[in-house]
Parts: sequence; C-alpha cells; structure tokens
Amino acid sequence: MEGGQAEVHGALARALRRSHGIGPGEVAGLIVEAGRELGLGAVEIRLSDVQQRRLVSLTGGAALDIDASLAGLAYRTQQVQRESGGDRGSWIPMADGIERLGVLYAAPDGAADPAEATERGEALATLGALLVVSKSTHDDGLVTVVRSRPMSHQAELLWAFLPPRTIGSGRVTSSAVLEPAYDVGGDAFDHSFDGDVLQLAVLDAMGHDLAAGGASSIALAAFRAARRDGTRVSGGSGVAALAGVALRIEEALLRWIPDRLLTGVLARLDTVTGQLTWVNCGHPPPLLIRDGHVVPRALERTAQLPLGLGAYGEGREPRGHTVRLQPGDRVLVHSDGVTEARSPDGETFGEQRLTDFVVRSMAAGQDAPEALRRLVLSLIDHRAHELRDDATILLTEWHPPH
Repeated sequence: MEGGQAEVHGALARALRRSHGIGPGEVAGLIVEAGRELGLGAVEIRLSDVQQRRLVSLTGGAALDIDASLAGLAYRTQQVQRESGGDRGSWIPMADGIERLGVLYAAPDGAADPAEATERGEALATLGALLVVSKSTHDDGLVTVVRSRPMSHQAELLWAFLPPRTIGSGRVTSSAVLEPAYDVGGDAFDHSFDGDVLQLAVLDAMGHDLAAGGASSIALAAFRAARRDGTRVSGGSGVAALAGVALRIEEALLRWIPDRLLTGVLARLDTVTGQLTWVNCGHPPPLLIRDGHVVPRALERTAQLPLGLGAYGEGREPRGHTVRLQPGDRVLVHSDGVTEARSPDGETFGEQRLTDFVVRSMAAGQDAPEALRRLVLSLIDHRAHELRDDATILLTEWHPPH
C-alpha cells in the first residue's frame, strides 16, 4: 500500500475506533479531528433540514440555502463542487446509500494539492455519513439541529416509523416526500427490499390528529409484520400476498383504532422481471410515466373500499392487479392532499400540474429525490406556504441494467 493511502486508511480507522466511545454532540469534532490528520485545513459538516430547504452546520453558523449556494448545488446534484478561488475547498455530498444527508466541506492545508484534498474529503464524507446515521438514533442533538421548529406529537410518531426517503439498487430507485413535515397527520409511506422484490405502500388515515398518526403507524406496523412473518406468496403475481397484507392492516385497525378509515396503495415490484402488483383501497390510482409521458388510466382500476370499515374478511378480500413494466418506467403514488391542495384563490394543484412537473423535472435530468423535493416546494408555494392536508408522493423508477 502506498504511503498516502496508508495514511488515509490509518486516520479513518482511528476515527472509526474512537467513534464507539464518543458522546452526544461529538460527531462533528471527531470528523474535524480526522480531517486534520488527513492534512485538511478546514472541515465542516452540513446536514439538510427536514424540509430539504437549508443546509445546517453541525458546528454553528448561518444555514445555507439549498437552492442558492454552491453547497446546495453539491447536495442537489450529488456531485462534488469545487470553489474557484480562496482556499480552494470543495463541497462533497454525504449520503447513506442513495439517501441524501448533507454535504462536507474540505479545504487543503497550505500548499497541499486541492485534488488530493478533495479525494481525502470524499473518504471523510463517507465516514461522516455512517456516523451521522448511526448516532442520530440516540442523539437528540443530531435530530433537532435539522429542525426549524417543534414537531406535533403525531408528526413525531410518524417520522419515528418512516424509512429513509430514498432507497435503491442497480435495478430500481424509490423516493418519497411527506408534508407538512412538522405537523403531518395521517399520511405515511413505506418502501423496503425483500430479495429482488421492492415492497411499497402509501397510506392516508382519516383526520389530522394524534389518532390519525396512530392509525397510520399501526398500519405501517401491520404491513411490515405481514411481510416478514410469512403472509406472502413465493413466485406468481403476489396478488394473494398483498390481499393478505391488506387484511392484516384491516384487522389491526379494527382492533386498536376502530372507526378510523384509511386509504392506501400496497404494491410489490419484481425488480428482475418488472412485474408490478398492487392493491388499491380507496386511494387515488397510481400513475404510470413512460417515455416522458403519463400513460392515461394505465393503472386505474375499479375502486375498492378503504380499510377500517370492516368490509374485508374471510372470503372478502380487496382485489389486486398486475401489470408488466417496461425498462425506464416510473410509477407515482400520491395522496389526495397533493392534487386537492388549493391556492388562496381556490385553484387546486391538480393531477395535470403534478404529472407535468414530474415529467419536466425528469426531462431536465433531475433524479427522483430532487424532482420530488422541487415538487413539494412548488406545492407549498401554490398553497401560499401553508398545507392544510397531508401531501405524500412516492416515485419508483425501474431501471434494469439490461
């Protein structure tokens, strides 16, 4: 191993060992110290806030606008952005897999080579991302630094249950957004891998109170429990599996929070074959985007009743559906709070505006996380910065390598 590589590996290994014993609030200091060992003159970690509008420093200082800063450009594009002058530093994306976390600033020390400093900063950003994710489960400082105001009880409950906003593999990417982030009521989403199958859900519980958040949380728990304890079908279309999962959610709602209705789309995507299977219980139909256009009514089927009514049981299961996707297809699932959001003069956001925005964003080369981030900002602007209903959007793209 060359001397430079050995130096980098040694510094990262020592930082990783020290990380096991650090206390709350010490992540930034550990990364800065490791940066000094790597010959970096300046190191700073900035994390995205909950609504992905600002990059907040872990060491203090004014937040940076994601849409109006070089650091924000690194976050939006997930590409290193180098300063043109001054200390010749670089803004480096920090990600957990493909989930965007923030950026790390790295500048060379004195006459050090800027390219080498950037390379070492990238290694440090990877370590920093791992530490932020692992420590944020029990470090309130890391959690609250990305918040601009307190969360409601139901929002705190739901965010604790939600998965990362973006997950993916070489075959598929799934990304979701949820607003109003600090006061969300009954909306929720889920996505997770089971081997080659991507499991998806978008849920919308009636109401905008703690009981609504409880209903969605119980539904998420039932959805996951049913997937993981064998209520599924190997091979085939998986329609029976999803119907069984829907029944488990129905039973949980009737037992723990009766008289609370919940609409939802439950789906599974075979990432090898592109076979999409879904059950729609009273929810807006999913949308299929193909070759830059929405395929009219491609995933629209006869409406099923919502969950929580007691309409499903032995011999009375929600009807499932199956379709084969083409490479590059995108499936968009949203709650009614998106299309029904009204401007101050009463104009609804509408499905056409929703799909046009997504199609234009993708055509401009934006990936799914960035397209949804911008879509939510547009939705909030349409509603004059105040959403009265929850708005959830999940966008899944099937992109097999061959």
